Amino acid sequence: MRHCLDSLLKMKNNFKRYWVFAYGIRKDLFMKKHMFIKIICSIIFCMCLMGCAITGDNSDVYMPEKSPETEETPVQAEGLSRDEAIQAAAAYMENMTVEEKAGQLFVVNLELIDNRNGSFYEWKKFTKTMKKSMEKYHIGGVILFSRNIANRKQTKKLINRLQKNSSIPLFITVDEEGGDVSRIAGNEKMKTTVFPSMEEIGKKEDESYVYKMGQTIASEIKELGFNTDFAPVADVRTSELNLEIGSRSFGGEPDKVAKMVSAFVKGMQQQNISAALKHFPGQGSSSGDTHIESVNIDSSITSLRKNDFVPFEAGIEAGADFVMVSHISVSKVTETAQPASMSGLIMETILRDELGFQGVVITDAMDMASITETYTPAEAAYGAVSGGTDIVLMPEELDAAYNEILNKINDGTISKERLDASVLRILTVKFMRGIISAQDTSPIELN
Repeated sequence: MRHCLDSLLKMKNNFKRYWVFAYGIRKDLFMKKHMFIKIICSIIFCMCLMGCAITGDNSDVYMPEKSPETEETPVQAEGLSRDEAIQAAAAYMENMTVEEKAGQLFVVNLELIDNRNGSFYEWKKFTKTMKKSMEKYHIGGVILFSRNIANRKQTKKLINRLQKNSSIPLFITVDEEGGDVSRIAGNEKMKTTVFPSMEEIGKKEDESYVYKMGQTIASEIKELGFNTDFAPVADVRTSELNLEIGSRSFGGEPDKVAKMVSAFVKGMQQQNISAALKHFPGQGSSSGDTHIESVNIDSSITSLRKNDFVPFEAGIEAGADFVMVSHISVSKVTETAQPASMSGLIMETILRDELGFQGVVITDAMDMASITETYTPAEAAYGAVSGGTDIVLMPEELDAAYNEILNKINDGTISKERLDASVLRILTVKFMRGIISAQDTSPIELN
């Protein structure tokens, strides 16, 4: 409010000066105009008061004791080698509670840690409610969307507050694929590089360009405080009816897509930003959209190996930290309608054992209709973890999902060994990418 009043006073004074000097009017005429100015300023004042009111109640916004005028880039330490990171992660885990371990299995959107439904609240600021939720659920990371990103200073400040109020450093993630799915570059105020669609880039078959693109996206989002990018899309688009993937794919030829995917991963991770291959086992042949319905693809295991798996294998060989698993079902392979994101055959037998992936497996967003139409938040979270995922992304309800996993751990349904295997993989990546400093040996005690 004080800011609004100060701005209005400046506006009023500037308006007076402009009127006098621009038109050079006589004093008596100015006095008549001065009354008009007062009326106009009064109207503007009322409008500003309304504007201040409808931007939402800031009483819940969390403010530290000192807030710097210029927000610094969030710090990301130098990472460890994989072997060093595994050792550091194992030692770190010894000082974690079961509740903290369970929380690491979740990456959430901000609405899940501040679930107010105010129509004017856009989740662009860190709040006291978020702080309390993070203390309760010990989340492993957050994902930011366009609605959370206003400008560079605001984004850095939000990310800084999130990290400073987490006892275990967070994955700060985003979908920054290039092309249509660019949460950051899609906002001109962010002043980052805009790239064409992956379909257009794929036609050029220029691996050097794609490597540099991965580097550029990574370096630009790292400046803001992000440490993980849910990209590249590794799907081979073989169906013209596939609108969910569409131009996000590098193309329809497995070997060519594989080269692009490999180059993107190498470029991105050269900048110490984690890349995520998506959407395993490959949904380029589907004609449905998992955001709005359940989708089955009619592929055999032979077809998947010949086409869909090829770019994922290239990305895994390039060292991708994450693989994101789709909610499609592959009934010819699994002989069920179970989503891939809950299938042990897909995630354990094929992705880990056959393709040799040792990194972090994360689901696609669990608030999509392909999941919520069939499963409760608790059922979905347990189904994903029991199927082999390491991280549940965006459960429909965090409280129900977290408590279900915690209860299953406490009653022995999810074994300590199974939990620790996922947490070890998660923390290993955090140490490899410098998200957790090599000097840290346990979660931080927050005030």
